[in-house]
Amino acid sequence: MTRLESSRRAGRARLILVLGGASSGKSAAGLSLAVKGISTERPRAYVATGQPLDAEMAKKIKRHQASRDASWVIAEVPVDLVAWFQKHGSSYRSIVLDCVTLWLSNLSTQGVHDERALDLARELLGTMRATTARIVLVSNELGLGVVPMAAKGRRFRDLAGQVNQLIAAQADEVYVVLSGLPVKIK
Repeated sequence: MTRLESSRRAGRARLILVLGGASSGKSAAGLSLAVKGISTERPRAYVATGQPLDAEMAKKIKRHQASRDASWVIAEVPVDLVAWFQKHGSSYRSIVLDCVTLWLSNLSTQGVHDERALDLARELLGTMRATTARIVLVSNELGLGVVPMAAKGRRFRDLAGQVNQLIAAQADEVYVVLSGLPVKIK
């Protein structure tokens, strides 16, 4: 029996990780994977971690909002994802969490240390698994980019890589998106 079959039989969430570079099309791929073959009888949620802290980010958020139809319930949850999934996770058939990397950035901005962020990621995965939803986690693959000059940037890149590896190990499916094309790697 595969991990996917096992998780379905146990009534656990189906976790799908979608990785890609900046503006690679990973959010669109995540939305598509979240609804593929699923009826819209139960609502679906889009959990956004991005915050409009500047004009460029506000414009990007508006572009993302325009890509979703009215059937999506939008939850803006920049930091406390564990509490949101504990409270609301079982209410939805499918959930897109976009994006893990921005969540980590938000935690970092609030002074959360790397080890605590890793603990929160583990806790989040456990909380997600306790639902019965299809959950698509969108995250940036920072390891394919230029090595940051500043130590803080390198440390954040390493943290994002560790969290992505943690999620990938637990995920039922993993995709990487290149130039808008999702490629299944697990």
